[in-house]
Amino acid sequence: MKIGVLALQGAFREHIRTLRECGAEAVEVRLPREMEDIDALIIPGGESTTMSKLMVEYGFPETVRSFVKSGKPVMGTCAGLILLAERQQGAKQELINSIDIDVIRNAYGRQKESREADVDIPVLGEKPFHAIFIRAPQIESAGPSVEVLARYQGRIVLARQKNILVCAFHPELTSDTRVHRLFLEMVGNNQSIG
Repeated sequence: MKIGVLALQGAFREHIRTLRECGAEAVEVRLPREMEDIDALIIPGGESTTMSKLMVEYGFPETVRSFVKSGKPVMGTCAGLILLAERQQGAKQELINSIDIDVIRNAYGRQKESREADVDIPVLGEKPFHAIFIRAPQIESAGPSVEVLARYQGRIVLARQKNILVCAFHPELTSDTRVHRLFLEMVGNNQSIG
């Protein structure tokens, strides 16, 4: 399986490194046509406003929406979560609009309020995941078809809906590969169905 990582801005190199540690083929995606040859996509953390502008400039929104509708797995971390959300603070988003969640940007505060915390994620096993939150969003609410996988301070920080996995923290900045392995499991399941 070949996993593409959107490489317009943000922590794409760290995702590629983690995917390769997991044994997956990982490639940078800089143009929409490069999505034709991948089995899954990761939209990394970064600065969501900058990323959304670059996505529009390079013609990504429709391509990513079609990719999601095709059933291929997509993971969004931090800014990627924001870009995939249907709503931001109650207002409908128009960019990708693919997972039934409402998000709040920078919900934990500015850069200096960034934090690390051990988060219980039952689907990953008993050992807590040491999560890194950097100007992280929160999932304020989720629709009935969204599976909540983890909460931190009562807020949803990891969720899945069909072929989309979203994460409010940065799993690519740790040595723990379990979130990426969960995503790769989704990719493998999708390939066995297809």
